[in-house]
Amino acid sequence: MPLLMLKDLPQYECLLEAAERYPALEPTANEAFLHLLRTGDMVFGDINHFLTSHNISQGRFTVMLLLHRPWVDFITPASLAEESGVTRATMTGLIDTLEKDGMVVRQMDENDRRAVHVRLTKQGHARIEGMLPDYFECVSRVMSPLSDRERKDLVRLLQKLQEGLASANLKSSTQPIKA
Repeated sequence: MPLLMLKDLPQYECLLEAAERYPALEPTANEAFLHLLRTGDMVFGDINHFLTSHNISQGRFTVMLLLHRPWVDFITPASLAEESGVTRATMTGLIDTLEKDGMVVRQMDENDRRAVHVRLTKQGHARIEGMLPDYFECVSRVMSPLSDRERKDLVRLLQKLQEGLASANLKSSTQPIKA
């Protein structure tokens, strides 16, 4: 579901008028914020369309990507939950579904029988490997209007926003991502 449900964004002049009524409204801040939300909704929609066409949810795709990293043989469900920003209960459901589909397997830790590890199966590796070319093409298409310099500027600006949100102790579910 989109975060911004306005079909048309307000014109800058409308924001200027609203600022007269609401002194805390900074027109440039609100204009940038609305465009950020609209862009985020559009990007999410594009990626969601890609995932739907590959019959996978965002959560399951994220888990498979985390398990597909070259330096990861296996990982605990708790670590997967933390890295993906979901609750342990949500992660259990994601792993259950992926396990049922033959994409992952749970294994008991040889040294600590209370610990469980999750790893991708051969089928899981093949599935994610088969999706990644299309995924990277989708990401490239989304970012294609920007030059390399503009993309670097965008990353720098987004990191600055993330750091500001983190330092303001706003209720954010994620921490700034360092490139």
